Amino acid sequence: MANLEAEDKFLSVYGPVVSWRYGKSLGIDPIGATSTCSFNCVYCQLGEIEKITRDRSLFVPTAKIIEDLKSFEPWDVDIITLSGSGEPTLALNLGEILQEIKALTGKPTLVLTNATLLHDPQVRQELALADKVSVKLDGISEDLFKRINRPQANISLAEIIQGIEDFKTEFLGQLSLQTMVLSDWTEYIKNQYINLVTRLNPDKIQLNTPSRPKPLKRELEGRGNTTAKEEISYPVQVIKCVSPEMLRSLAEEINQKTSIPIQCSPSI
Repeated sequence: MANLEAEDKFLSVYGPVVSWRYGKSLGIDPIGATSTCSFNCVYCQLGEIEKITRDRSLFVPTAKIIEDLKSFEPWDVDIITLSGSGEPTLALNLGEILQEIKALTGKPTLVLTNATLLHDPQVRQELALADKVSVKLDGISEDLFKRINRPQANISLAEIIQGIEDFKTEFLGQLSLQTMVLSDWTEYIKNQYINLVTRLNPDKIQLNTPSRPKPLKRELEGRGNTTAKEEISYPVQVIKCVSPEMLRSLAEEINQKTSIPIQCSPSI
C-alpha cells in the first residue's frame, strides 16, 4: 500500500536545485518512486537503494515527465538534469525523454550517470543526445570500487572504464568526470587516479565530498540538495567530509599534472 501511495504522489520533475557544478538546475527523475540503481554507494543521498539492478526498464512514461515539466514553465533555469531516484540510463525511454525535453524547453540537458551501461551501444547512442554528461568514477581499483560504490554483481571497474572511453569517442558534448573523495588520498591513489584520468581525458573533473547526509531509509526529498540540518525532517547518517583545504590541494595537483580543468565542491 505504501509503495502505491508513493507512486500516486510521485512527481517526475523537482527543484529547481542550485548546483555548484551547473548553476540553477531543474531535476528530471526517469526512475520513479522506488530507488533503482546499479550501484548502492555508501554515501548515496537517496539512502539505501531499494532495487539494485542494471536491467533497463520503462519506469516513468515520457508523457508523464513532459506533463510534469509543463507546470514549471517558463523553465527559468540554466540546465535540465536527468538524475533523480537512481541511474537514469536504466530508463528505456532515455533517448525519447532527452529529445522531448529539448523540443519543449530549448534548454541544455545534462545526464548524471555511473557509466555502468556504457558498454551498450544503444545506451551510448541515447545518452549522446544530451548536451552534457557527467560520469561517476570514485574508486581507482576493483577493491575500492566495490567498497565505495557497492555495484550490482558482475559489474567491473574495467568494463566501466572501457565504456567511458567508447562513449567519449562518440559524444560531441561536454563530458565531465565526477569523483567523491571520502578520505585523504595516499600518493599511490593519487598517482593511479592521475594516470586513469589522463587516459580518459574528460573535458572537466569535479571533485566532491559528501556534504549531503544519507537518509536511513528511502526519502524522495533526497533527490534535491538539502544540506542544512534544520531543513531535514527525517533520520540521516552524516558522512564525514574531507577538509576544503585537502580537496583544493588535491585539485591543484591533479590539474598541474594533467592540465584538465578541476571543479571542487564548496566548503559547507
